[in-house]
Amino acid sequence: MQTTVGLLGCGNVGSGVARMLVEDGDFISRKLGWPLRLAKIGIGDFSDPRPWEPPSGLLTTNAGEIIGNPDIRVVVEVMGGLEPARTFILKALNSGQHVVTANKALLARHGREIFEAAAANKVEVLFEAAVAGGIPIIRTMKEGLSANRIRHLLGILNGTTNYILTRMSREALGFQEALAEAQKAGYAEADPTFDIEGYDAAHKLILLTALAYGSLPALEDIHVEGISRLTPEDISFAAELGYVIKLLALASRDEQDRLEVRLHPAMLPRDNLLSNINGALNAVLVSGHAVGDILQTGAGAGMMPTASSVLADIIELARADHSGVSQRVPPLGWPSLSAEKPKPMAEVRTAYYLRLTVADRPGVLAAIAGIFAGHSISLAQVIQKQAAQSGAESAATPLVILTHTALERDMTQALAEIGQLDSVLAPTRVIRVEDKL
Repeated sequence: MQTTVGLLGCGNVGSGVARMLVEDGDFISRKLGWPLRLAKIGIGDFSDPRPWEPPSGLLTTNAGEIIGNPDIRVVVEVMGGLEPARTFILKALNSGQHVVTANKALLARHGREIFEAAAANKVEVLFEAAVAGGIPIIRTMKEGLSANRIRHLLGILNGTTNYILTRMSREALGFQEALAEAQKAGYAEADPTFDIEGYDAAHKLILLTALAYGSLPALEDIHVEGISRLTPEDISFAAELGYVIKLLALASRDEQDRLEVRLHPAMLPRDNLLSNINGALNAVLVSGHAVGDILQTGAGAGMMPTASSVLADIIELARADHSGVSQRVPPLGWPSLSAEKPKPMAEVRTAYYLRLTVADRPGVLAAIAGIFAGHSISLAQVIQKQAAQSGAESAATPLVILTHTALERDMTQALAEIGQLDSVLAPTRVIRVEDKL
């Protein structure tokens, strides 16, 4: 008996998977107890560059040699994008083949359809590599924490943004300078929009929310905010106040059991478990009612770390198939995920860091504090720096405020009113503060 694998895609991740199946095939087969063999690799064009060149005879431009092929038991989709990946996966499932995918965007958008097809055909879809690269967080959520009610889930889910923020913090670099450095180091794409504006991490957060709370929220129903507007000044003030800025993914249920899902820059206390996750690393912190806090960290992307997670899924499917067990660990009700929407961002409560640029004259702070009080927002700390041109009526000075917990709707209304004051000389910089987690 042997387990045969067909691979769709041979880019960065696909090349890593193919390389492990070829170079580590004997080692993996000894652990399994039977052969694990790569049968075919589907590609778009023979002339496309590949990070690793497979042995002769494995490549094909005909996906039909893999999908529906009775000699291939596991189909691995690492081509990315929504189409034709969705069509290929559904065809494979309807042909009775198991599927492994790293396609977070596809599962976030079409997860229900894909897992319904898997259940109907009594086959599996595994997706460890879709979230946080080499970190085994999906398996942990499905199995290790399956008896826990999840109090909250926090994550640093994008290595590109974490690398940029680390460089901005350590070297006082501006955003564009840190981004250019990330691109030169290979951590950021030529067009980094998907990473720096938060969409990559948001898709991963959607999948983790489904596992934690049984709901698959739509991307448009969660608050997504990237890091492109962060400045060295804000990072410096955060450090002065005892905080670190991270692009934070958060899913939880509030006191009324309402689902809260959001992704945005956040100030974390310096002693928070996530504050010291630096460079291109990812991390996920899960708090269960029985187990407490569990932190997993590691490489969140890259050819070999991601390939490692893909191979773990292939090996799990090979063992289940060998023993004749279908859907040994169901994905916690994915075919019947609820349609619950997260509560609107306007109804979220959190603390805030605010950096205002104000005229250096008496009465400014009192006027601003009065507006906040009128919107039930109390101030926790205020820092006012000396103006660069002391005594000049038009001199501008930064006014930094930390608030106590407030309703987002109240904060939005207060800042709109403050923005009309003639003493406020620029738009207010706003970063949420998460010091209660």
